[in-house]
Amino acid sequence: MSSWLKPTSRPAGPNRRWLILGIVAIAQLMVVLDATIVNIALPHAQRALHISETNRQWVVTAYALAFGGLLLLGGRIADYGGRRRAFLIGLIGFAGASALGAGAVSGDMLFAARALQGAFGALLAPAALSVLTTTFEHGADRAKAFAVYGSISAGGAAVGLLLGGILTQYLSWRWTLLVNAPIAIAAIFAAARFVPESRAEGTTRYDVPGAASVTAGLVAIVYGFTRASTDGWGSSTTLGLLAAGVVLLAAFVAIELRSTHPLLPMRIPLDRNRGGSYLAAIAVGGAMLGTFVFLSYYLQLVKHYSPVKTGLAVVPISGIIIVAAVVATKLLPRLGPRLVMSAGGVIGAGGMLLLAQTTVSSSYVAHILPAELVLGFGMGLVFIPLQNTATHGVDPNDAGAASALTNASQQIGGALGTALFNTFYTVAVASYLAANGHGASTLPHALVHGYDRAFSLAAAAILLAAIVAFSLIRGQRRERQRSDGRVALGTTPATDSV
Repeated sequence: MSSWLKPTSRPAGPNRRWLILGIVAIAQLMVVLDATIVNIALPHAQRALHISETNRQWVVTAYALAFGGLLLLGGRIADYGGRRRAFLIGLIGFAGASALGAGAVSGDMLFAARALQGAFGALLAPAALSVLTTTFEHGADRAKAFAVYGSISAGGAAVGLLLGGILTQYLSWRWTLLVNAPIAIAAIFAAARFVPESRAEGTTRYDVPGAASVTAGLVAIVYGFTRASTDGWGSSTTLGLLAAGVVLLAAFVAIELRSTHPLLPMRIPLDRNRGGSYLAAIAVGGAMLGTFVFLSYYLQLVKHYSPVKTGLAVVPISGIIIVAAVVATKLLPRLGPRLVMSAGGVIGAGGMLLLAQTTVSSSYVAHILPAELVLGFGMGLVFIPLQNTATHGVDPNDAGAASALTNASQQIGGALGTALFNTFYTVAVASYLAANGHGASTLPHALVHGYDRAFSLAAAAILLAAIVAFSLIRGQRRERQRSDGRVALGTTPATDSV
C-alpha cells in the first residue's frame, strides 16, 4: 500500500484523462451523496442505537462540521503535499470511517465515525477537484470534464436520498454507510494505477492553529445549541459553550490576520460581494439540510412512508433545483446576481412557510409536493448566482480558497442550522405534550408541531439570506465579449467571467 503513495510523474494521455475523470467522479459522488444518504436512514439508526431526540442531529452535524471546518486545510494539504497522495489517503480514510460507522454499536461510535468521514472528505474533495483541474487544463475537454463534475455535485443530493431509501428498506440503515467501502476500494486501486502525482510549486506551512480554532469554535456552538434543549438557553452550561465558541472563532480571525500562511486570507470574505455570498450560503445551507432531516422524519413517523417512498417524496426538491438553476443562468445576464438571489430567497422562504403549515392529515400531492417545488425553485435561483459571486474577482492565488469557502460555508451552515432547528423542535414537542398530555393520539400532533416550528425557523433563515444578498451584493448586470467570442457575465466592481 505504501508504494501507492509514492509520488509519480506519469503524464495523463488523451485516453487516460477520461479514465481519471471517471475515478474523480466516483469520489466526488461518494462525498456529495454522503451529506444526504443517511437522512432517510436516520429514524432507523436512532431506534437501533437508542439515540435521544436531542443527540440525533449529531449524525448529520458531526459530518458537516468536520467537512466544513477542515475543508480549507484539506485543500492546502492536497496542493502542497501531493494531490494523488491526498486523494488516496482521503479514499482510504473515507472507506475506513464508513465501515466503522456501519458497525457502530452506540450513538457515540456512529457520531465519531461520521466526524471521521467528514475529516477525510475534507481532504478527498479538494484533492479530487485539484486532480481534475491539473488533468484537464484547457480547451473543450476541460469544459466537458467540469460539466460532468458539476452535474454530479448538483445531482448528488438526489442520488443520496434515493439510494438511502433503497438501502435502508431492502438491506439495513448500516448499508447507507457501508456502501462507501467497496466503491472507495475500487477507486483506490484505479487511482493508484492511473492518477499521476502533482503538487503546487513552492513551500508552505499549514495553518493548523487556524483549523483547530475554527473547528473547535463551531463544535462548541453546536454543542451549546444541543444543551439548550435540555438545560435551557439561560443555563450556565449553554451560555458557557456559546461564549467559548464565539471566543474561539474570534481567535481564528486573529490568527488568520497575523499568519504568514493563513488558512483563510481575510481579503477573501471581507470583499462586500463575496462576504454577502458566504453569509447567504451559511443561512441557506442550514435551512436546506435541516429541512431534509425533518421532512424525512415527518414522512416516516407521521405519514408512515417506507424509506423508499420517503426518498421518492423528497427528491423533487433536488430535481426542481436543477431546473431552476438553468433558469437562473439565463436570468443572470439580464438582472444580475443581486436581484436573482434576492428573488430566489423570497420564493424559497415562501415554500418553506408552506411546509410550516403542515398538519398530521396534510396530503402529499395537495400540500407537501407544491411546497417542495416552490422551495426548490427558489433555492435553484439562489445557488447559481451565490456560487458565481462567491468566487468573482478573486485573485488567482486565492481561487482555491474562495471556492472551498463556498462549500465550507454551506456545510457549516448545515451543521449549525440542523442543531439549532433540532433544539427548537425538541422544546416545541415537549411544550405541546406538557399542555395536551402524552397520549398516543397526541404524539403525532406534538411531532408535527415541532416540525412546523423547525420549518418556520428555516423560512426565516432563507429570508435572511435574501436580505443579506439584497443589502450587501452590489454587482451590476453587464456583458462583455471574451477573446474567444463567447459572452461572459460579469459584475461591477468584480469583472471576472461567471
